[in-house]
Amino acid sequence: MPESKKRKHRGRTVHADTEIRPSWNDDIKPAPSWWAPVMLTLMVVGLVWVVVTHLANGLYPIPGIGDWNQAIGFGVMIVGFLMTLRWR
Repeated sequence: MPESKKRKHRGRTVHADTEIRPSWNDDIKPAPSWWAPVMLTLMVVGLVWVVVTHLANGLYPIPGIGDWNQAIGFGVMIVGFLMTLRWR
């Protein structure tokens, strides 16, 4: 019975003179030390704002603006979540 032919390894070979390119995020500086606490605080404050607005039927935390209280709470949370994009 005939033997099958051996396949040649077609993997990528790296030569010693090959230059390795830096990653796209190597030049991004780490966030300052206050970044993470502010980010988490904004997310929690926004969540508390929305919960208080929901429990108070739109009367609190700012009376007179109704459902815009929820928009403010969600806006604060979104700012906190957008801060996570730069956190490193």
